[in-house]
Amino acid sequence: MKIVCIGGGPAGLYFGLLMKQLNPNHDITVVERNKPYDTFGWGVVFSDATMDNMREWDPTTALSIQQAFNHWDDIELLFKGHRIRSGGHGFVGIGRKKLLNILQARCEALGVRLVFEQEADSDDDYADADLIIASDGINSRLRTRHAGVFKPDIVVRPNRYIWLGTHKLFDAFTFDFRRTEHGWFQAHIYKFDDTTTTFIIECPEHVWQAHGLDQADPAQSVAFCEKLFAETLDGHPLMSNARHLRGSAWLNFQRVVCEQWWLKNSHGSHVVLMGDAVHTAHFAIGSGTKLAIEDAIELVRQFKRHGDSAEHIGAVLHDYQEARRIETLRLQNAAWNAMEWFEVCGDRYCDQLPPEQFMYSMLTRSQRISHENLRLRDRAWLEGYERWFAEQAGLPANPALPPVPPMFTPYTVRSVTLKNRVVVSPMAQYSAVDGVPGDHHLVHLGARAMGGAALVMAEMTCTSPEARITPGCPGLWNDEQRDAWAHIVDWVHQHSSAKIGLQLGHAGAKGATRRGWDGIDQPLDATLSAGHPEAPWPLVSASPQQYLAGVSQTSSEMTRAQMDEVRDQFVAATRRAAEAGFDWLELHCAHGYLLSSFISPLTNHRADAYGGSLLNRLRFPLEVFAAVRTAWPEHLPMSVRISAHDWVEGGITPADAVEIARAFKAAGADLIDCSSGQVSKREKVTFGRMFQTPFADRIRQEAGIATMAVGAISEADHVNTIISAGRADLCAVARPHLANPAWTLTEAARIGYTAVAWPAPYRSGKQQLEAGFARARG
Repeated sequence: MKIVCIGGGPAGLYFGLLMKQLNPNHDITVVERNKPYDTFGWGVVFSDATMDNMREWDPTTALSIQQAFNHWDDIELLFKGHRIRSGGHGFVGIGRKKLLNILQARCEALGVRLVFEQEADSDDDYADADLIIASDGINSRLRTRHAGVFKPDIVVRPNRYIWLGTHKLFDAFTFDFRRTEHGWFQAHIYKFDDTTTTFIIECPEHVWQAHGLDQADPAQSVAFCEKLFAETLDGHPLMSNARHLRGSAWLNFQRVVCEQWWLKNSHGSHVVLMGDAVHTAHFAIGSGTKLAIEDAIELVRQFKRHGDSAEHIGAVLHDYQEARRIETLRLQNAAWNAMEWFEVCGDRYCDQLPPEQFMYSMLTRSQRISHENLRLRDRAWLEGYERWFAEQAGLPANPALPPVPPMFTPYTVRSVTLKNRVVVSPMAQYSAVDGVPGDHHLVHLGARAMGGAALVMAEMTCTSPEARITPGCPGLWNDEQRDAWAHIVDWVHQHSSAKIGLQLGHAGAKGATRRGWDGIDQPLDATLSAGHPEAPWPLVSASPQQYLAGVSQTSSEMTRAQMDEVRDQFVAATRRAAEAGFDWLELHCAHGYLLSSFISPLTNHRADAYGGSLLNRLRFPLEVFAAVRTAWPEHLPMSVRISAHDWVEGGITPADAVEIARAFKAAGADLIDCSSGQVSKREKVTFGRMFQTPFADRIRQEAGIATMAVGAISEADHVNTIISAGRADLCAVARPHLANPAWTLTEAARIGYTAVAWPAPYRSGKQQLEAGFARARG
């Protein structure tokens, strides 16, 4: 084949040499606009895993890189006068120029033709090529030329950064955070050869502008950074790269994602994107070079699999894109998480978190590294952190015992102390009769109370018959219901150490539907006469709406008189909840139910004082909350569940959620239960493990109120990571508790924490379960 690689970066060079090694008969040319052995930039970073791949595919190149690279395991944090170090992270650093020189020399040794100082504006210039590798960087001309096919999605991020170097050497990947009168700067620091260190300095746009750096020339920017990080630099100057600093010294990172990675042009040549031309990943996890190298490896792997001849190119490129897309998106998502963490850390974490917790949050910022993964990397550091966390939670220090996992530390709100951080989510059971909870609810809640969770939440309990979601929903509008709940509460208190909470709500426009297993959100049969137990009832909401367009019953807009009535029903139900003995009360203001319908602009179109601005839309929910808080005993905690994101353009955003949380905090809420969605069927939710935790994290730090994380939390590792990082104070676990009422006790055994107490009748099973998991761990 005749192959042309446009762009002499790591992707093009490494692919060229691997293909030449695979078949010396290939005619391969690498075209580079710069001079021979000339490049810009300082050091690049990739992981031990990437080096292992390179050793497998070309040991000669890998050996040359290994002899030149700097390897380190430690990450060190410099923050608020503290120096904290964690090991086991496995990075490789090498000068970008040195890396390219090694790849260039290897290409020449194998017979790859290198053409320098030549611009390649179009694939038309290489009409006789079978394969054209567009590895021409983040501003790829070939990608731009065929943008209609490649469909790039390019997002310019808000932070500013400057890429510098210094001759001061560091023996760990170092992060240095510095506060100024206008905000925080952070430096990403790593040694890449025997004499030189990369020193990337980053800050938010508003901080950059406040310091006048938008008006500074490169020399002035370098001088500013030298002064700011003088303590860390210890007298060493910072160095700029003249080529890198043409124009503005400060850059914005661009995230690139392409829908299509390859095409066949009008000349019959196949063009494929590689490296930064097709995807970028933020330097916060040092992955750009890793992606480029592994792109090259995968494409050669596919040629080796299908056959390295022109007739196989189409199949090769198809499978290459499919193979790389998932891995690339996974790493890009991790890089995105890490990037966002650095973008907001000054406003969200630097002033809020103590240094120990700040370090933990930083280490787990990408969500690729979890609690147990940190244990594998550096057990001593993590156990030290667990002991520190337990002490902050009020547990006495006892070095003779293993540290208490963060999920098993206590948490106190008002007069209520929860024995751990696990909550059984309120989950609809649709099994009440006339609103009265029965034996099913006793068994359901009782089993989970005995299963180790600290707080068991009953499902949304309705304040009137018209407030129900389905005919099977429980209520608290009469004394019979109160007494039935009191029986369940008394049982939980008598037979477990768990607390039990009640979630009060009103279905609003999402009411009068069938039980979940009979057709979730489907309306009741409108042909049934009034008085029939399955007949629908009139619905009210903030504004007239149908939850399912053309299907659901249409709600009417609430009048002020109806608002008064509903508020008073919430108060009456609250008093009955207190009489029943519940330990915790939650007001349901999420998921498109009545109070949520006032908050979201998607469902509130009112023209009166309860519509329009967010402040107005919050007016009635806050009125209900205030009345309920007054009726609820002062010594008992109260939380509010909100939808922190509607996942619909024009709906509630995470920024809005912070303001909503602040409003409820001011009204007396103790905690915000951070859910999302279910307000509109137009929602487009980005699912994934712990996908709603960022909402709890943001609200906790920015609104200054305790939070509960919910959504796709399914392992002790998830809970420990969330709680340790300070992303939430409690974790609500739903579906796993449906599958296993003793989920908390099971997860304790799974991670080897044996100090957790079991209910007396079940203790004989404890040792067997723990032994089984111990054998599985090896």
